Amino acid sequence: MKLYYADVLSPRKACAVAAYLDAPVEYVYLDLARGEHKTPDYLALNPNGKVPTLVDGERTLWEADAIMCELSRRAGADLWPNDGDRQIEILRWLSWDKQHFGRTCGELYFEHIVKRRFADADPDPRAVERGLKHFHTHAAVLDAHLASRTWLVGERLSVADFAVAVALPYAQPMHLPLDAFPAVQRWHERLNALDAWREPFPQRQAA
Repeated sequence: MKLYYADVLSPRKACAVAAYLDAPVEYVYLDLARGEHKTPDYLALNPNGKVPTLVDGERTLWEADAIMCELSRRAGADLWPNDGDRQIEILRWLSWDKQHFGRTCGELYFEHIVKRRFADADPDPRAVERGLKHFHTHAAVLDAHLASRTWLVGERLSVADFAVAVALPYAQPMHLPLDAFPAVQRWHERLNALDAWREPFPQRQAA
C-alpha cells in the first residue's frame, strides 16, 4: 500500500491511524507548495487534487475518514468495528465532525496556519471571530458528551477519536480556548499518550 500525504490537517488523522496500527504502508510525501498534488499523475489517482490518498494494488481510495476505516479493516483492528451499532455511532461523530466541529476547526486552521505557511498572509480577524464563535458552540457539545466518557464511542478508541481531535494538536497556534472545555482537554491528553498521535508523520516530516 502507498499512502500519499502532506503534513497538513486532513492527512494527519490517516497517518496517525497508520502509525497506530503499524500498517504496512509506503509513505509518499507531496509538496503542496510546489503543486505536487496537482500533477496529472496524481490527479489520475485523486481527481480532487487533495491529500491523503491510499493506493492498494489496483484499488485507490481517497478521503481521510474512509482511509482510516480501511486501514483498520485491513489490520483486523477495532478502530472501525464489525459491530453494526457501534459503526452507526462512529458514523454519527464522523458526520458531525464534517458538518460542525471539524469544519470550524478547519477554518481556524486555514486562517492561522495555512495562510501564513503557504501565502505569508495574516488571518482575517472577521473570519477568526466567526470561527471562534462556532468553535465555542460545537466544543460545548463535545465537552458535554465527553464529560462521563473516556473516548467518543463507548470505552474504546475508534477512528472517530482520530477524526474529531485532529486539529487539537494545533490548539496553541490556532488560539483555541481549550481551557473552557475540561473534558475535551482530558480526552486530548489521553490521545497524547499515544506515540502515533504525537508524531503521526514519518520521520522525514518529524525532523
